[in-house]
Amino acid sequence: MKQFSIRRARQALRFVSLLIAVLVLSAPVLPSQAEAAVVSRIVVEGNQRVDADTIRAYLVIRPGVEYSRRDEDESLKALFDTGLFADVRLDTRGGTLYVIVAENPVIKEVGFEGNRKFKDDQLSSAIQSQPRTVFTRAKVQTDVARLLEVYRRTGRFQASVTPQVIELPNNQVNLVFVFTEGPKTRVSGITFIGNQTFGDGRLRNVIATRRSGILSFLRSGDSYDPDRLAADEEKLRQYHLDRGFADFQMISAVADLDRERNAFFIAFTMSEGPRYRYGPIAVDTTIPGVDPAVLQRQVLTREGRIFSATEVEQSLEEITLYLAANGYPFVQVRPRLARDYDTQTIAVDYIVDEGRRTYVGRIEIRGNTRTRDYVIRREFDIAEGDAYNRVLIDRAERRLRRLGFFADVRIYTQPGATEDRVDVIVEVTEEPTGELSFGVGYSTSDGVLGDISLTEKNFLGRGYRLKVGVGAGSNARTYEFAFTDPYFLGRRISAGFNVFRREYQESNFRSYDYETTGGGITFGLPITENFSVQTGYRIELQDIQLDASDCDGGADDVSLAICSAAGETLVSSVFYTLIYDTLDSFRDPRDGIYAKFTQEVAGLGGDVAFLRTTGSASYYRELVADRDIIGLVNVKGGHIVGLGQSVRLLDAFLKGGETVRGFEASGFGPRDPGTGDALGGNIFAAGTAEVQFPLPVFPSEIGLKGAVFADAGTLFDTDAAVAAGTPLDSSSIRSSVGGSILWASPLGPLRADFAHVLTSQPEDREQVFRFGGGTRF
Repeated sequence: MKQFSIRRARQALRFVSLLIAVLVLSAPVLPSQAEAAVVSRIVVEGNQRVDADTIRAYLVIRPGVEYSRRDEDESLKALFDTGLFADVRLDTRGGTLYVIVAENPVIKEVGFEGNRKFKDDQLSSAIQSQPRTVFTRAKVQTDVARLLEVYRRTGRFQASVTPQVIELPNNQVNLVFVFTEGPKTRVSGITFIGNQTFGDGRLRNVIATRRSGILSFLRSGDSYDPDRLAADEEKLRQYHLDRGFADFQMISAVADLDRERNAFFIAFTMSEGPRYRYGPIAVDTTIPGVDPAVLQRQVLTREGRIFSATEVEQSLEEITLYLAANGYPFVQVRPRLARDYDTQTIAVDYIVDEGRRTYVGRIEIRGNTRTRDYVIRREFDIAEGDAYNRVLIDRAERRLRRLGFFADVRIYTQPGATEDRVDVIVEVTEEPTGELSFGVGYSTSDGVLGDISLTEKNFLGRGYRLKVGVGAGSNARTYEFAFTDPYFLGRRISAGFNVFRREYQESNFRSYDYETTGGGITFGLPITENFSVQTGYRIELQDIQLDASDCDGGADDVSLAICSAAGETLVSSVFYTLIYDTLDSFRDPRDGIYAKFTQEVAGLGGDVAFLRTTGSASYYRELVADRDIIGLVNVKGGHIVGLGQSVRLLDAFLKGGETVRGFEASGFGPRDPGTGDALGGNIFAAGTAEVQFPLPVFPSEIGLKGAVFADAGTLFDTDAAVAAGTPLDSSSIRSSVGGSILWASPLGPLRADFAHVLTSQPEDREQVFRFGGGTRF
């Protein structure tokens, strides 16, 4: 009996324990169920500008509907996310829910203090806080970061911004950003790691970033800009790929900020790899009826030459354009490169296939606020509805970048309305295209000459080029107006006109005053990427002004040839010019050829008739790439013949130190034996050999170079008459050697030549030193 009672007691104890456990575990659930509540109405308090119904609309809680703690949290979050309120509280009293808000103030005015480098409107466009918008602390913090980024983009990493809030009645504030701009954070060092072929000085000329120096105030590029640094990486990569380094890798480009010195130190780390030449070049095609031998003639790459990624890309374009013009619009051309590491050659096989039949749906242009759509569209060789070809899209992107209208160009595709169509999206970022330029120049022949010009590359957003300029100097005055439409009548033909007036006074190198007024029209047609043709018409009224005593037979007379040319003469002529240009840079060439051939015929009306032919060719090549030693060979020549009349002095060639250094302006060639005046010649020929090299003592960023040269030339065969005897007219070669100092200064290219004449004639006029240069800033 006793055991039975103990057993029953134990069972009861277990039951009670189980019941307690259930109650304990159920405790969190029961209160949550008790939290569910219902309100009969919602009252909004504290609002001044925001309507109460608008506030209620953000609430998850509704009258007559049960709600929980989670609904309260979501309602609070929704109200805070509007940015309209500094504080929000929910309070339930009886059956009423009170929503108590404290509204953020409204910004009345936004001001800037201490900013000298940027105008107020520039800074205002960079921030979110604007007058008549809601003030929030988070928005102000974001605006401070944006303003600091504006200054960092211009290299001012020590700039600071302090926001000040001035409270006003009616829950309004004035917001003032106070700036401490600080000095510019410049680039104090640029180093290259891993470069073995090209020296540091050569690679510094490739990139846009420059080291700061004593002339930093006259130029840009010596402050740190992350976008410029990224562009420099691509420039270095492309530079090596175009010079045979197909395995080139840019490992890193690091900019370290030394805050104590307020300076950046930039290091480019690279791996060049071996230098390759082209191996066998072949074209394979799967398209019936297409002869690979014909396509081979479109290829620009040649076996044995140094490999160039740009040449391969241009070859793809040439093959694609040729096939598209011959009825194969969907062709796809891709290069297959096969490296031979033993011989360090790359065999290039151009694979030509019939691509998928995909058409261009829409060409959508975005970001052009000023440039007209058609100015962008005309750079495409394809239009909406045409066969889609990626090679032609890439070509259009390069053309748009070369225009100089846009800071950035990006072209990509997205699916079109149907499976066989793609839409082409063109995103551009415009940049200023107008330029107000001031020029200063000097030459030993014409003295100091200054000019001012206004140039607009994208006039009215239509791509027109406009230039207005005036110049004045010690012996000259010039006036010019020029206009060019690069796409005349919607075709890739440039058309333009210019008018000018030039006034030259008597000087040591000119024994008469000379004025000329004229103008002309010009048309240009690109034949290939490197070859173009220009043609046009010129009309010019020339006037040589002499005193009556200059031709009266006295001792101070000028040449009879000058007297014969005195007065006004109208010259009407047509011309054409052939131009071949493969230079890697027009301003600072290191590789390539620039050749020009011109013929001009005068006699279509006017007072004179002649045929003038001129030609020149310059060849640049890097002799020692890692030392930045450049070789230059130039040849030039000309011939003029009168058509039924003699050649006047003003139409003949006048040559001197600009052709063969060591001579004055008009310093050699036919001359009047009595007066010593230059008469000009009908035939000239000249040549120059020059080697340019960096000066070893000076840092490369200063831009100083040295050069040694040898010049030779001749000018002879005059039609001019003289008062007594015969003209001094010798076809002998004049020659000279010498050295030069070249300075790519922030004020423009300057050059000083020191020459020693090797061969000359007694009547020639020599000049040891010659200086010239100019600038646009």
